[in-house]
Formats: sequence, structure tokens, C-alpha cells
Amino acid sequence: MTSQMTLPKLLAEKYASTPDKVALRQKDLGIWNELTWKDYYHEVEKMAIALAKQFNVQKGDRVALIGENRPQWLITEMATQALGAISVGIYQESLPSQISYYLNDTQARVVVVEDQEQVDKLLEIEGEIPFVEHIVYYNPQGMRHYQHPKLVFWEDAMKKAEALLKNEQGFLHKAIDGITSEDIAIIAYSAGATGDPKGIMLTHKNLIKAAQNLLEVDPVTEKDDYLSFLPLAWIHEQVMTVVIPLHAGNIVNFPERPSTVLNDLREIGPHTMLAPPRVFQTLMSNITSRMSTASRLKKFLYNTFKKYGDEYAVAALNGEKLSGWKWFMNTLGDFLIFSAIRDHFGLARLKRVYIAGATLNKEAFHFFHSLGVNLKQTYGGTELTGIAFVHRDNEIIYESSGKPLPGTEVKIGENGEIFIKNEQAFARYLHDEHQAEVEDGWFSLGDCGYIADNGDLVILDRIENVIVTQQGDEVYPSKVENKLKVSPYIQEAIVFGHDRPYLTAILNIDRTNVGRWADDHGVGYTTYAELAQRKKVMELIESEVNRLMQKLPKEYHVKKFVILTKPFTADDGELTRTLKVRRKFIADKYKQLIDEMYSDAREIEIEITNGKDAQKQKLKVLEVTVKAKEVA
Repeated sequence: MTSQMTLPKLLAEKYASTPDKVALRQKDLGIWNELTWKDYYHEVEKMAIALAKQFNVQKGDRVALIGENRPQWLITEMATQALGAISVGIYQESLPSQISYYLNDTQARVVVVEDQEQVDKLLEIEGEIPFVEHIVYYNPQGMRHYQHPKLVFWEDAMKKAEALLKNEQGFLHKAIDGITSEDIAIIAYSAGATGDPKGIMLTHKNLIKAAQNLLEVDPVTEKDDYLSFLPLAWIHEQVMTVVIPLHAGNIVNFPERPSTVLNDLREIGPHTMLAPPRVFQTLMSNITSRMSTASRLKKFLYNTFKKYGDEYAVAALNGEKLSGWKWFMNTLGDFLIFSAIRDHFGLARLKRVYIAGATLNKEAFHFFHSLGVNLKQTYGGTELTGIAFVHRDNEIIYESSGKPLPGTEVKIGENGEIFIKNEQAFARYLHDEHQAEVEDGWFSLGDCGYIADNGDLVILDRIENVIVTQQGDEVYPSKVENKLKVSPYIQEAIVFGHDRPYLTAILNIDRTNVGRWADDHGVGYTTYAELAQRKKVMELIESEVNRLMQKLPKEYHVKKFVILTKPFTADDGELTRTLKVRRKFIADKYKQLIDEMYSDAREIEIEITNGKDAQKQKLKVLEVTVKAKEVA
């Protein structure tokens, strides 16, 4: 691989070496439509000349993309980069005000969007985005009567591009020769968990090294399938969907709609998967809940063999092997029940599953390994172009985030702060020419942890999140929160207690599983808020918290908690678009609620804002009555 390799050059190589092999597959109206590497290359060439000749995009310009995971996103991104311009991914669920921030921050001149929904957002804020000159949309549904000088239909632009190419033979090849590996390829935004998102400028070299380093640890073949369903604005999905296939030649599959992802997952049965912890916490809850209402035979088989699956997981996660009889029973259980569960959820062909964005709790990790699913924790971030640490096969320790990828160094600074150096590290922040946060090549994402004896990196928490109670106990809140989210009935938990006498928490119920439980126990409800306020539901959650607190040390014991009558959402600012909790935002928004949990109040009246609706509600303060064991 030459030092001047770029993403469009990799595409050109794939076009030259395997033109007729399938590269992309998109489901539409129940039918999988395929694009070969030849099709992919020619579509990119058309879009590139459209951007250059119709929209006057030049080197260094920014082209923004907003939409679901579709081939058009990849085609536009690759065409943009072929011109030496920079692509900017924006989360499709972003509010108009958030889109305005990204477009003005990057001064994007062209925005390529999926559909009417995104067009409407842009037209709503048209007066706030003076740099935008063209809006290209590729789904025409509902757009028939839209008349606006900035609007261009994708197909119209591509037809004009075909005519232009007749007089511009080899346009894409010539354009590609004008870019280098050090050119900025994308601007990806940080999660914004503690403030406004930062634009992070990543070069072709950054992206290519990120893919190469991960492939050196976990090889991917041309026969492998990948299902791209997480937002393409997220750097982890960028590497998996855009960059790795340019190296490995594997097939990228796009779901028909977000609502069909689970069905498409079962149909494709991918070999590699990437997801944040919440996806697998929810999946574990669904499996557990479904097994509790399964037929007697299925329950019997599951309960009979699950204990052998558990022993297999313990052995696997400790680098050990099962004895002959236990191995036989686990193998039989896999044949009779576990393989069917994996197949039902589309996990049958998985070689590996990467957990990214946060740490998955021990119970969920153990659960999936007991079913024969090879979950692997990772650690990285946008500034590190995605994954920088990953578990190696057969060396999986759930407490850790694995070993560094090739070419990655790590050191631990004061207060346990983690510093990393590698070739994947970003070029600089947008508007910061000197990359001030990087010292001698070492960069910190703001987490604390340590390096285990076997060389694995163990993440404890964000430095800013560490709680020190009035008693002087140092508490890593994620440890408590992950334990609470083991319950299939608790979707989210946020723990507080810095400079306070004890820990408190705000909980979200899991509507699906609690709703199923409510139906089985004759508890009526119509809305999420009603369900969360039912006495029997509160008793259920109270018993779950009491049960789980027994498994934590005394200093990690939550004394009081409330069940919020709305789920945390990104639209309300409580989560990032990658489903990370915005802890400081929540602490400020619910300050009254948190403060009153440190009083004698048994009930707290506060105003709850859910989307555009706001109303006063009374929340019960629930207390933990079971004393936590003093265990490590």
C-alpha cells in the first residue's frame, strides 16, 4: 500500500481488479438490488462530474450528507473526496437547529439529503444557512410540488452528468490523481456529550490506517457480509461501511428502512457486526423476556442447557476449556436451542461483534458468549478514527477493552488518565490549525483506567464523571449504571452523588419488556408515563434495584431513585445521536429532582418536557431497602 493511497484510489483498484463482484446491496420493496464495483465506480464518476460542473465544488469545499444508510451516501462521499473536497456526515435525526450548527460550522455549500423530511428541515432554516447553495435529494416521494431554486433531484443531476462525461473521458481517473493521502477526507463530529460537538478533520491516511490496523487483527474476506444500519455520520460506521470494504472487498448491505433492520438482519446473517451497548442490552432483554413466555418445551431446553452455556462462557472468558461432559452438553445445547436463537436474531453467521461507544456490562457480555456469540469490546473515538483497542479472539476479558491495534501506543498519566498515540489520530480540529490538544503525538479522550497484567486496557470511567462522596469514597458511576441496566426492565440509569452523602439515580423503564410484564399481570396503561407511574411497575423496579444492589460494594449502593415518566432522547438533548448519555445536561435539567432526593421528600413535583410538550408531574421517591454486600 503506497503512502499516497486515498479512498477513491482504492475504489479504482477494486473496479480494475473485481469489476463484476457485488459491492453494495440495497433492499427496496422487498427485493435486494445489487451494485457491482463497476457500477459503484461509474456512479461515483457521474456524481463527481455533477458536483464539479453543475455545482462548482472545488478542492477544500465541504459537501454535507443527511439521510439513512443508502448507496447514495457512499457514492456522494466518494465523489466528493475524488475532487479533493470534504464530506460532512450529519445524523439524520438531527433537529433543524442542530443541522444549522453543523452547516454553518463547516460552511458547506452543497447538501445531499435523502427525502422530503430532510428537505423540509433545510427549508425551515434556509435563512440561517447562508453558505448552502444547492440541496440535492434522491428520494422523490412527496416532492412533486416543491419548487425552489436550490432544490435538485438526484436523477436529474445524474442524467446531466452522463451527457457531460461523453466529452470528459476518464474524468474520475484524472480527478483522483490530484489528491493525496494527507488531504482531509471527512469532517466527523464528536458526540457532544459535554458541550457543542467538535468538528474533527480526518485524512485519507487516518481512515485507511484505521481499516488496515483492524483488518490485521480481524481479517475480512470477499465472501463476508456486513449490514450497515448505524448512522453513517458516526466514525465507527464510516470505517466499517466505507473504508474496510475498499480493502477487503466484502459486501455492504443496507436495510430497507430503519423499522426493518431486525428482519433484514435475520435475512442477511452478517459475518461482522458493530453496535453500541444499548443495542445488545435491548436484545438481551428481548431474548430473556421471550424465553419467559415461550412454550414449555422451549423453556425446558433453554433452562436445561443454559447452565452449560454459562459454564462455556466462563471458561471462554477465562481462557480455559470445558471438560468432556460439559463440552458435550454445551455442544448439544447449541444444536438444540442456542443455534436456533442465534438464527432467529440474525446472529448465526457472525464471526465477531464489536461493541463500540461505551462498555457493555458483564452480565450482557456473559449472556451472549453463553449463546455462542463472539462479542468483543472496543475502545476508541472520533479523534482516533474509530476503534484503537479491541479484544483478540480467545483472549476476551469482559473488564477490559482489549489490546491496542498495531501501531498504537498507550500510557497512563496522572489520575489514571489514558493517553494514546497512533497513525489513526486525527489531523486537527476544525478551526484549530495547531491541534492544541495533542502533545508530542499523545492524545487523551478524557477517560481514566489502567493497563492490566496481560496488556489489555481497562476503562474505569470518564475522568469528569468520577464521583467522590462526602465520605471520601471514589465511585465510578458507570459501574453502578451498567449493573442496573442488567435488569430487562431498566433501559437507562444515571447515577449522582458527587459531594453528597449517598448515591441517587434517575431511571428509565424499558417500555417493551415492562409493557409485556404489565400485560401479563393485568396492569392497564396507555402511555409510557402511565406505565412508569403504575404502583405495581414501581414495585417491580424497586425489587430489581434491591436485587442488583446486593451485587455491588457498599460504597456503590444507590439509596434513593426515581423513575422518569419519559425516556431519555437525543431530541430532548439528554442523549447524543450515538445514544451516549449527556450527563451534565441531565444533571442541569433535572437539578431540582436530584436535589430533592437528598431531602425527606417522598414525592417530587417537577415539570417534565417531552418533545414540545411540558407538564407538571409528581414522581415517587423510591428507596433501596436491601443492604448491599461489601464485596469487591
